[in-house]
Amino acid sequence: IPGSVSRQSRFDALVCLTYNIGAGNLQRSTIRIKANRGEWEAAADGFLLWNKGGGKVLPGLDKRRKDERALFLS
Repeated sequence: IPGSVSRQSRFDALVCLTYNIGAGNLQRSTIRIKANRGEWEAAADGFLLWNKGGGKVLPGLDKRRKDERALFLS
């Protein structure tokens, strides 16, 4: 379907995120809740919350989450 978000892209982004934050964290996240409701934009925004290490925003992690968000919405 032209212009639609690919299920494969969503899956790929979630697998990448899960590998990094752990399945338990994804299970408890708003990303999962929103995605299960079909609220794709809100779910995608949740990726941006996982950009910290030691309580600080890490530039490399911030970029990674933005890239995963973009993949999720592509």
